[in-house]
Amino acid sequence: MARASATVHAPLGSLTQRGARAGVSCQACGSERVTSISMHLTDGSPVSFTSCHRCEHRSWQEQAGSVLPVAHVLDKARKIR
Repeated sequence: MARASATVHAPLGSLTQRGARAGVSCQACGSERVTSISMHLTDGSPVSFTSCHRCEHRSWQEQAGSVLPVAHVLDKARKIR
């Protein structure tokens, strides 16, 4: 019987514990007070969503680091039929 391979997950960060933050900062103001979530869209594309708690700037990025417009993310996230 074949064994499933283990998935390696990034450590969870924390807004309340400075040392637990993963080094992500806001592209607009440079604040480290951000929430960053990595996910795979419906089409399988790995992306990260970042939201700043200081200036409220939000962005979507591909794994390679290029910024995605929200409309493009919505198109990639539509249910495949």
